[in-house]
Amino acid sequence: MKLLRYGAPGYEKPALVDQHGTIRDLSGIVDDIGGDVLLPESLARLAKVDASTLPIVPSSERIGPCVARIGKFICIGLNYADHAAKSNLPVPAEPVVFNKWLSAVVGPNDDVRIPRGSKKTDWEVELGVVIGKGGAYIDQADAMKHVAGYCVINDVSEREYQIERGGTWDKGKGCDTFGPIGPWLVTADEVPDPHKLPLWLEVDGKRYQNGNTSTMIFKIDEIVSYLSRFMSLQPGDVISTGTPPSLGMGVKPEAVYLRAGQTIRLGIEGLGVQQQRTMDA
Repeated sequence: MKLLRYGAPGYEKPALVDQHGTIRDLSGIVDDIGGDVLLPESLARLAKVDASTLPIVPSSERIGPCVARIGKFICIGLNYADHAAKSNLPVPAEPVVFNKWLSAVVGPNDDVRIPRGSKKTDWEVELGVVIGKGGAYIDQADAMKHVAGYCVINDVSEREYQIERGGTWDKGKGCDTFGPIGPWLVTADEVPDPHKLPLWLEVDGKRYQNGNTSTMIFKIDEIVSYLSRFMSLQPGDVISTGTPPSLGMGVKPEAVYLRAGQTIRLGIEGLGVQQQRTMDA
């Protein structure tokens, strides 16, 4: 299934995409796409719904973040071997973990606001993993059973705040609008191998990132198991799993960063496409 949320910010309703690509309203079936709705047994019940009987959502409706009531927005850094090599950085011995604040979450096509005074706002296309079945100390062999599905994430990042201002990465990662999620949550049964997905990103039509999840250093089962040693995972938690090379800060001979009035377009095969316009905060 392709699950999504539509409507004005803060007032989104649940929906799905039917076999013909039509968006259908699910608000008569579930209250939202989050929490217990993402449990395996709940998704199994949703899969039995006859989509043709559901109301059609007008194409003019805004698409919101595909997950509601996110509890944790956890990110993995330096998780692509080609990214680490191109950045002349050692391959991490363990996953690099940081967070995005929940106020960063926006819809896939909402504006990205460049923070006041920012000179180094950058982009990162990433595969998002959405937890369905919660747990702690999850065995790696069972970890994929805890995944509800996958989505596209733009891990927008302010590099000066992240790298040059001291402390952890978080201050450069969690600015408002720095976490576009969606358009869809594609359930795990429709993604046969999440480690063989092409992903890409363009700015104003110029292709910068063109990678594949096959070059991940830590695979999804290992990430889920690893994180569950340090925190319990709950339904609706979102994990952003890292980015392939060719970020703005890596452009030679001079880095390229986002400015107001640009268009970012990014996608992952089978998981949909995002498009954001940049604007000053």
